[in-house]
Amino acid sequence: MTQQPQAPQSSAGTTARPTPAPGLGPTPTETAWAAGGVVFAAVLMLMNGILAILQGISLLAKDDVWAGVGDYVYKMNLTGWGVVLLCLGALAAVTGAFILRGAAWARMTGIFLASLSMLAQFLFLPYAPVWSVIMIGIDFFVIWALAVYRPEARA
Repeated sequence: MTQQPQAPQSSAGTTARPTPAPGLGPTPTETAWAAGGVVFAAVLMLMNGILAILQGISLLAKDDVWAGVGDYVYKMNLTGWGVVLLCLGALAAVTGAFILRGAAWARMTGIFLASLSMLAQFLFLPYAPVWSVIMIGIDFFVIWALAVYRPEARA
């Protein structure tokens, strides 16, 4: 029969905090990457929101700036796309600003809004294919960075 190691007792009678076993939990490098990634994701979300607002305004102001699409399964009026992008952009910009401020609720909201933005950009593909693919990639990074970030591990 083998004896199991026990946590050492301090002189005050409380147990000392056990150290995690090697290979469990994030390394300092992983934590730094995640913290830097969430700041970058917040800035990307803020800028994505501002660009979506400008894109929505251009769709609302003048429909002839954008090329018309013939037969498309998810066809929507360009004015409707303007309203969708304007609303998503405003919410994304505000959420990105709150992520930079460290609001805990903003991370989950950011994941949700980046998911909606990814879906909207997929549906907007026929109107601006290169821009939509780039924005889908940025939204994917934002979702990843906000999902892997653990602020309690940063202490």
